[in-house]
Amino acid sequence: MAASIQYGATGRRKRSIASVIITPGTGRITVNSRDIEDYFPRETLRMIIRQPLTITGVIGKYDIRAKVIGGGLSGQAGALRHSISRALVELDAEFKTKLKKEGLMTRDPREVERQKFGQKGARARFQFSKR
Repeated sequence: MAASIQYGATGRRKRSIASVIITPGTGRITVNSRDIEDYFPRETLRMIIRQPLTITGVIGKYDIRAKVIGGGLSGQAGALRHSISRALVELDAEFKTKLKKEGLMTRDPREVERQKFGQKGARARFQFSKR
């Protein structure tokens, strides 16, 4: 029996890390052994994840198994989108120009700024009183 063809990649966003394996199939997306509809309740998050598939026109042609850790749902969806984009480029190098033009190949570097000691937040300060 011949081993099935599979492509893998890792993507990151905020504090989330997603690793993905793409295999030829029916378009089923599984995240942490759960269906995408169960794991991501918001349609906007599911739309973000499917974005690279729709841009390249391969939606419904490949099954995606993903493992995500860290961060919140929004960061995990972004990490998943990044990893799917990278795996699709591994699958077909022609996709890189399309995905890069849409900005899906670049890791989003924005992170939450840390809270400074003795203050309310990263930028918020307690009100100054001279007297």
